[in-house]
Amino acid sequence: MDEGLRKLAAPFVVPGPSGVAIRTRLGQLTAVDEEVLRRVGAHLGTLACRDLKARCHDGLGHDAQAWAVRKRELTPLSSARWAGAITKATHEQWALARRSALAHLQSLQAGVHTLRHRLSLPLGQKGGKRAPGGYRSRREWHAKARRLRVLEDRLARERAAWQAGRVHVVRGGKRLARMRHQLPAARLTELQWRARWEAERWFLRADGESGKRYGNETIRISPDGQVSIRLPAPLAGLANAPHGRYVLTGRIRFAHRGPEWADRVAANRAIAYRIHHDTARGRWYVTASWQKPVSQPVPLAAALAHGVIGVDINADHLAAWRLDVHGNPTGSPRRFCYDLTGTTQHRDAQLRHALTRLLHWARTCGVRAIAVEDLDFTTEKTREKHGGRKRFRRLISGLPTGRLRARLVSMADATGLTIVAVDPAYTSKWGAQHWQKPLTSKNRKTTRHDAASIAIGRRAQGHPIRRRTTPPRAHRSDVHGPRIVQAGGDAPGREGPRPRLPGPRTRSVPPDAERTRATRTPTTVRGVRSEQEWVPDPLLLTD
Repeated sequence: MDEGLRKLAAPFVVPGPSGVAIRTRLGQLTAVDEEVLRRVGAHLGTLACRDLKARCHDGLGHDAQAWAVRKRELTPLSSARWAGAITKATHEQWALARRSALAHLQSLQAGVHTLRHRLSLPLGQKGGKRAPGGYRSRREWHAKARRLRVLEDRLARERAAWQAGRVHVVRGGKRLARMRHQLPAARLTELQWRARWEAERWFLRADGESGKRYGNETIRISPDGQVSIRLPAPLAGLANAPHGRYVLTGRIRFAHRGPEWADRVAANRAIAYRIHHDTARGRWYVTASWQKPVSQPVPLAAALAHGVIGVDINADHLAAWRLDVHGNPTGSPRRFCYDLTGTTQHRDAQLRHALTRLLHWARTCGVRAIAVEDLDFTTEKTREKHGGRKRFRRLISGLPTGRLRARLVSMADATGLTIVAVDPAYTSKWGAQHWQKPLTSKNRKTTRHDAASIAIGRRAQGHPIRRRTTPPRAHRSDVHGPRIVQAGGDAPGREGPRPRLPGPRTRSVPPDAERTRATRTPTTVRGVRSEQEWVPDPLLLTD
């Protein structure tokens, strides 16, 4: 390996998912059912807001005792299980905000480091593969110097907040909160935004508990689809069933993984439920989730026993090619397109549709493994590194690497396929260098992405990306050196042409036979009359 190339990581089998989540619609609800759900969600949402405020106030000084104090304060206003669900959700939200703050801090540090490096270089100096060069003009250098001061101030504030344990959290989402000031652009009225904002801040989530009836004591769903909710203490007067419970009118049924959910309910195993209201459609949904033991990953050699399908992830399609066990591409490349514009639901549907077609094709081919790149563009999206290359930064930001890989692993686990992650270094460059031109013909145009899929598959199998490896040094010459003295004709073991042994049943000409055809005039000479004479070939005598 060249000194300028970084060390490549070994391919590995991606472990399967550790949980399952399914969703269905809460249909046939009466006006009274919806009013009860609204009041319960609003009441518990208010308690969740207070608990989150208290958790953020504690900061780094929070401990198990403070957690118990918060739970005891919430129990009289709800119930012990509702209080446990609220405090757990609050802790998870604070931890997520803490991780996001750390990622933002690291991004600011990388931006400041890049700006300082580029500002220290002379104007117009070219950069390399590892580090960018200097700025093109004095004007750009001055603008980046001002931006460096802005990032340094922002970095100082974020570092101080991180050390103090302060986080920035918005219940309901920061994006939705900012949308309040841009209602015409969002095509929403104030009433529509208010309804959506309140629905996002409701709290209707209950954790499961093994051993309890149907796996959940707070939000209980029976095997026949009956939904009942344990009401908080202040709303106990709304109960229509014993023990302070409210039973909804409609029945539900899980179409996806329904038998698996029914088995857990029948065995009283823990299942967590979340009820959500979609204000745009005016519908209520319930999501059931539970943990599952992570399946033992298949050994890499066993997964690649029947070949592999290399997949190159792009902004608008998946380029795939099937490789046999020796790393040779077979058949024709496949392309699975998707459109990542529009709403979140539309993008998710496009990804699921593309991955479904990919998995169906993999099962048809009889392949058990799919190789993908272990991509991470966290440090590649900043404008400090790529400058004015807006199209390139937009392209990188549009690649659904994390979401697509998570969905692919989950869907592949359900179909019995294995996902192999490989190092993404140089796959596009080396694939185009060694495979694009040889596989291009009049009837098939091999793209750079198709060649990259071959490189990904070969790297997963442990083969080099190049088509042929350099032979050993001893085989390139006569043991590390050229031939100086040629062997004679009588030397034993001399490599030479096979001797011609004429026989009675062959049409070979004996060595002492005369030429039967005159010398032909070269065809490259024009205007010269040919003096070729044709002599009849005598028939050979045969026994």
